[in-house]
Amino acid sequence: MVLLRKDIYTEDYLRKLGLNERQIKAVLYVKEKGSITNKEYQNLFSVSRQTATRDLSDLVKLGIFKRVEKGRYKLKTHHESNMSQP
Repeated sequence: MVLLRKDIYTEDYLRKLGLNERQIKAVLYVKEKGSITNKEYQNLFSVSRQTATRDLSDLVKLGIFKRVEKGRYKLKTHHESNMSQP
């Protein structure tokens, strides 16, 4: 038996969450590349370290990203997202 999981991180879904364009593009980037660092975020979107940190922290608070090491972020899996909810 093969279990297919629906990709919930579509552009439409991310827009409904109220993400800004940078954050949406960052989620799509991580879906393709596997992870993103604060420095990569700064370079991709020509923003300051503070803006990158704020945007990435918001994605963590929303349960979309998880911080896996200093300055590196990955998508939370569906299973991880469900575990963090009461």
